[in-house]
Amino acid sequence: MAPERLGLFDTPPDRREIRLSLAIVGLLLAALFLAFPLRDIQLGEVKAFVPLIDAAMLFSELIIATLLYAQAIVFRSRALTVLATGYVFAAIILVPHALTFPGAFATNGLLGAGINTTAWLAIFRRLTFPLAVIFYVLLKSADSAPRTESNWPAVRVVEWLMGAIILAALGALLTTLGHDLLPPIFANNRDTVPTSLVIVNLVTILLTIAAMALLFRQDKSVLDVWLLVALSGWIFQSLLNATLHSRFTLGWYGLNVMTLASSFIVMLALIAETSWLYARLALLTAARDREREARLMSMDAVTAAIAHEVGQPLTAVSLSATAGLHWLSQSQPDVSKAITSLQAISEDSKRTFAVIRSIRGMFGKGGGPISVFSLNDLVRETASLMERELAGAKVSLELALDESLPPIRADRVQIQRVLINLITNAMESLGTKGGRTRRLSQSRPRCITVRSASLNGQGVQLNVSDTGAGIAADELEHIFDPFYTTKASGRGLGLPLCRTIVEDHRGRIWASQGEECGAIFHLELPSSLPGETSKARSPAT
Repeated sequence: MAPERLGLFDTPPDRREIRLSLAIVGLLLAALFLAFPLRDIQLGEVKAFVPLIDAAMLFSELIIATLLYAQAIVFRSRALTVLATGYVFAAIILVPHALTFPGAFATNGLLGAGINTTAWLAIFRRLTFPLAVIFYVLLKSADSAPRTESNWPAVRVVEWLMGAIILAALGALLTTLGHDLLPPIFANNRDTVPTSLVIVNLVTILLTIAAMALLFRQDKSVLDVWLLVALSGWIFQSLLNATLHSRFTLGWYGLNVMTLASSFIVMLALIAETSWLYARLALLTAARDREREARLMSMDAVTAAIAHEVGQPLTAVSLSATAGLHWLSQSQPDVSKAITSLQAISEDSKRTFAVIRSIRGMFGKGGGPISVFSLNDLVRETASLMERELAGAKVSLELALDESLPPIRADRVQIQRVLINLITNAMESLGTKGGRTRRLSQSRPRCITVRSASLNGQGVQLNVSDTGAGIAADELEHIFDPFYTTKASGRGLGLPLCRTIVEDHRGRIWASQGEECGAIFHLELPSSLPGETSKARSPAT
């Protein structure tokens, strides 16, 4: 089967990413408006400018290609492979572009360059990006279809890399050896041929608009959003480029800086998003491993309890059944003794069911050390321990703790297990659809709140509330029952374990619906009496 997808290729963007992308497009547009009226101001020639810009874009686009190839290999995506290859071609063609630029390394450029060599290399590069995006979109739907290993071939990155290098070499040969076969873009090393420049930029703009239209028609991923940002910058650059009349003007320098900025924006965005996605993957893997370990431990405990406690009454049932058959199979059946055996079977069966109902309490108990401590401090410690999981789920945790809270006397580890379980349940509720209607506050769209309060000095209360889907009214009375769960992958052991631990500490726990949305779990524990000291024994005596 295909691996579970968690990548830029198919992860939908969130509001933060959309707002950031729109802000960047706005900045690029503002840069265009600022540069446009001043575009013809002639500035001095900086010979190192083009090599520096090309070198920076070369490394930037090779990094982008590497990230895309990595995703393509993991998900075996032809669409990402084509897009990454387009970035490789655009990066490699920068090498002859810098070498042939007039005045950078030689008066008329190296490699036997002509007047228009550098211009046509830049045109090939500018046409490659929208074409690569178009092919990416066309292949993406096929990549997203369900596939198995048999019809899901591995991506051959080396072949695509060689293809990009060969195409870049052919482009360099065409613009140098075949220089006279191409229409003129520049009349000399400085001045442009306006008609030719307008035509090639118009073709670039049309291809870019076509690529953006295809992206808008489909469900957009994180990668698609940043491709739209890059394509928007491509249009702005083409509009500025089409109106330039000469090199080394303010508009020409601004065009190159905008091109570099667009490349860096996409690179930084992909690095950030890739790091975030892999962090999420690491957190999910760690959570899955913990869940698997906890599940195995719980099931081992249940199995041991069943084998030990249920074995005796079942043995008695078997012996009574054998005795009853013996008395009935005699030549002269002893009905009274057979009835006694059947009554024993009935009693042992009731005992068996009673043992099964008590298994939850048996495997939830533990004899850990008892100490006197502040529940507020334990809440803060637990919040710190779960900081990465909360960040990975994009959930904020708010603490509203009563500093006058009296200390409690309990097993610190067991109470922390209860807190972790309640916070984890709240995090899962924030990602669940269904249940009560979810009406989230705009100021706290995904939030968990932990509140503590003193109960007149006789005990403490802790409330864990969330802004998630909540719990249906008919489920509230059952959620603490063993093996009852509202989750597709749950086992119904977490909340019963919590109740067992709390009741062993002479406390109580219950759940209620939130006032507007979500659910609230209430936890009450008795406070420590003055003069009590730590003892290594169970709280339940």
